[in-house]
Amino acid sequence: MKSVEGLRRAKLSSLSLRRFSTLVSKSTSPTVPITADVLRESVTSSQWQFIKHVTGELNPTLISATLPDLRSSPERVLTFIENLSPNCLDISCYCLAISILSRLPSPKQATHLLKQVIGARLASRSEMFDGLVSAREKLELKSSIVLDLLVRAYCELKKGEDALKCFYLMKQKGILPKVETCNDLLSLFLKLNRTHLAWIVYAEMFRLKINSTVCTFNIMINVLCREGKLKKAKEFIEHMQCLGVKPNLISYNTVIHGYCLRGDFEGANKIFETMTAKGIEPDSYTFNSLVRGMVKQGREKEVSSLLEKMKLLGLTPTAVTYNTLIDSCCTKGDLEKAYLYRDEMVKNGIVPSVVTYNLLIHALFLDGRMAETDDLLKDMSEKRVLPDGITYNILINGYCRAGNAKKAFKFYDEMLSRGLQPTIVTYTSLIKVLGKRNRMKEADDLVVEILRKGIFPDLIMFNALIDGHCANDNVERAIDTLNEMNKMNVQPDEVTYNILMQGYCMKGKVEEACMLLEEMKGRGIKPDHISYNTLISGYSRRGDMDDAFRVRDDMLRAGFNPTLLTYNALIQGLCKKQEGVLAEELLKEMVSKGITPDDSTYLALIEGIGDVDSFLGRKDTS
Repeated sequence: MKSVEGLRRAKLSSLSLRRFSTLVSKSTSPTVPITADVLRESVTSSQWQFIKHVTGELNPTLISATLPDLRSSPERVLTFIENLSPNCLDISCYCLAISILSRLPSPKQATHLLKQVIGARLASRSEMFDGLVSAREKLELKSSIVLDLLVRAYCELKKGEDALKCFYLMKQKGILPKVETCNDLLSLFLKLNRTHLAWIVYAEMFRLKINSTVCTFNIMINVLCREGKLKKAKEFIEHMQCLGVKPNLISYNTVIHGYCLRGDFEGANKIFETMTAKGIEPDSYTFNSLVRGMVKQGREKEVSSLLEKMKLLGLTPTAVTYNTLIDSCCTKGDLEKAYLYRDEMVKNGIVPSVVTYNLLIHALFLDGRMAETDDLLKDMSEKRVLPDGITYNILINGYCRAGNAKKAFKFYDEMLSRGLQPTIVTYTSLIKVLGKRNRMKEADDLVVEILRKGIFPDLIMFNALIDGHCANDNVERAIDTLNEMNKMNVQPDEVTYNILMQGYCMKGKVEEACMLLEEMKGRGIKPDHISYNTLISGYSRRGDMDDAFRVRDDMLRAGFNPTLLTYNALIQGLCKKQEGVLAEELLKEMVSKGITPDDSTYLALIEGIGDVDSFLGRKDTS
C-alpha cells in the first residue's frame, strides 16, 4: 500500500503533468521549467506527444537525471529515447538507457540501441565501454550483461577488432565475459575467415577458465575444417568427450561436411559410421554433404543408393540435395540429365528453388541455348519462385556476351525496379556490350550512375571502357580514362596498355604506342608477346619494316618467341613492299619452328610473290 506522502506526490505530479499539457496546448513553448520528476511521469504515463513537444527545452543533464528513475520501467526507455531530439542526448544518456534496457529478458532492444550508437559514431570504442561501466555503477547493477552486449553488437556489425578490444577491456576490469559472448566472437572470426583470432580468443577462454559449451567446440571444429585440418577436427570430437561435453549432430555434420568439401567421401563415410554407432541419427544436412562428396568424386551412379538409404531413415531429399546433382550435371554440360533431376524433384513434391533455376539458366547460356531461358523464367513465374540478384546477373551477363544489348538492359531495368543490385561484373558486361554497339556515351553515363551508388570501377571495368573507346576510334577518350584510373588509384596492367597501343596503331600512331610501351615499363608492368606483336603489326601496316624487325628483336631479347601473329604481320608488311624473297625466308623460318601458316599468311604471299604453289614446291638451293 502506498504511503500518504507517496500518494500526495503522485497526485501533485499528475496535476503538474496536466498543467504542462494545458500549457502545451495554449503555447508553442513551455513557460514552466521541466523537472526530472515531470519527465519521469511523462514517460511512465506514455505522454509521448508532450515529450516530443518539449524536446527542444531538454538537455543531456536533465535526461541523465531522469533515466535512473526509469530503471523499473525499462520497456518504456527505448520509446522515450526515440521521441527525443538527438541534440538533447550525449553518450552518457545513451549508456544509461542501454544499461536499463539490458535488464529486459530479451537483449534485442539494448543491442539495437547499441548498434545505432556505434553506427552513428557518437563515441569511440573506449568511450562507449567506459560510459557503460559508469552507467552500470550509477544504476547499481550487479550484472555485467551490458558489456557482453557491447561485444555482441560489435560482432553483429562485423567489427571484429572492436569486439576483441572490448573483450580485453572486460578482462582488464576483472569482468568475466559470458561463454555466449566468447562464442559470438569465435563465430564472427570464423565467418570473417580470421581463424588465427578465433584461436587467440579460445586460448583466452582457457586462461580465464570460461568453460566451453558444445556450441564453442562446434565452432572450433568448424575452424579446424576451414583450415583444412580434418584429422585434428576429428580428434577434437574425442577431446570434447574427455572434457565431459557430448558431441551432437552438428559436431559430426561439420566434420562430414569438411571431408566432403575436400572430395574425401571415404573419410566422410567413416565419420558417418562413427556417428550412427553412437546413436546419433543423421539429418538431411548429413546426407546433402555425403551426396556432395560423392558427386565431387565423380560417383554419381552411387547417389541413388544413398538417396534410398535416406528414404529408409524417413528423410526426404531436399532442394539442396537435387541442386547438388543438377549443379554437377550442368558443370559437365549434361543438361538433359540435369532436367531429369529437376523433373524428379518436382515429382517428389519438391518445388525447385531459385538456385535450381539459376543453375539451369546459367547452363543454357553456356550451351548457347538462350531461347530456352524464357521457358524457365515462365516456369518460375508459374511456380511463384521470384528471381533473385543472381538470376538477373546471369541473364544480363548472358545476353551481353551474346551481344543482345536490348534484352540485357530490359533485365537490368527490371532488376533495379525490384530493388536488387547488379554486381560490378554485370556492370562491366553492360559496358562491353555498349562498346560493341558503338554506344560509348551510354557506357560513360553508366559509370557516372555507378559512382553515384558508391560503387567504384575496378581494373576489369576500366579495361572494358578503354577497349570500347578504342574500338570506337576514340583513343583520346581512352587515354582520359587511363588518367581517371590513376586518380582513383586503380593500377593499370599489361591488358590496359595493350588495348591503348592497339588503338594508337590502328590510327597509324605507332610512335605514341611505343611511348606507352616505355611508360608501362616505367611503371614496372612487364610487356607480354601481345605488346610486341601490336607494335610489329603497327609498323608493318605502315610499311616501316626496319622498325618492325627492331621490335621483333626486342621481343626475342625479352624472352618471347615469335607467334603466328608475329610472322603474319611481318610477311604482310614485306609483301606490301614487294619484298617477296624476305617473305619467303620468313615463311620457311616459321614452318621450321613448327608454326603452321594460316589463310592470312597465304593471302599475303599471293599478293607479294604470286605463285605460292610453285614456291612451296621449290627446293632450297642455298
